[in-house]
Amino acid sequence: MMPQEQYTHHRSTMPGSEGPQVYKVGIYGWRKRCLYFFVLLLMILILVNLAMTIWILKVMNFTIDGMGNLRITEKGLKLEGDSEFLQPLYAKEIQSRPGNALYFKSARNVTVNILNDQTKVLTQLITGPKSVEAYGKKFEVKTVSGKLLFSADDNEVVVGAERLRVLGAEGTVFPKSIETPNVRADPFKELRLESPTRSLVMEAPKGVEINAEAGNMEATCRTELRLESKDGEVRGEKDRRSKNYSSNRPTPPITGW
Repeated sequence: MMPQEQYTHHRSTMPGSEGPQVYKVGIYGWRKRCLYFFVLLLMILILVNLAMTIWILKVMNFTIDGMGNLRITEKGLKLEGDSEFLQPLYAKEIQSRPGNALYFKSARNVTVNILNDQTKVLTQLITGPKSVEAYGKKFEVKTVSGKLLFSADDNEVVVGAERLRVLGAEGTVFPKSIETPNVRADPFKELRLESPTRSLVMEAPKGVEINAEAGNMEATCRTELRLESKDGEVRGEKDRRSKNYSSNRPTPPITGW
């Protein structure tokens, strides 16, 4: 119980005055009980809060070096095991541990954006369940040594490899022109140049050579086959080195018409 404070007030000695009166100062009754109840409730809340804090530190594995699988090092943050990010992740560099692979997994797609100072998207890479899309001014694929293998921009597509192979059963369709120094089939395979609905034109400033080393050469058309030379002649000759050559006279020239 709180000590009861008493305040003694002496009235002025006047004729007919009574003895000194005592006034009680403090909290009594239901007010005192409410005060004790709130103090006890506050102590309980402090103990529960302290216990919850200790439990969270224990479950999350808080240490001086970091939290759980997250470690704070001199070079940055080191994350061990699988991690899940529910919000955007901003980082200067992301790399795996030496000798381990780095995996990015998503239920829908993975998007990589390159922004400028005004937070405008300059380059974007989107990998989805059905396609892989890349947006940018230029796309390049290079070897480890820095040699260009493939490049694409608004003006042209460059294939820097020494050989371009097309493995499709139907070949390759070019809706427009193609420029190349050599068109060749694989060994023991046929080479066919075909235009189903339009014309097929082969042009070269120094000449066009069609050579079949170990087989025949066929030219088929529906209406007429025309060979034309604007400034010279069109000649059809048989190679003198052929084993079946039996005449010493050259084949008469075929003049243009």
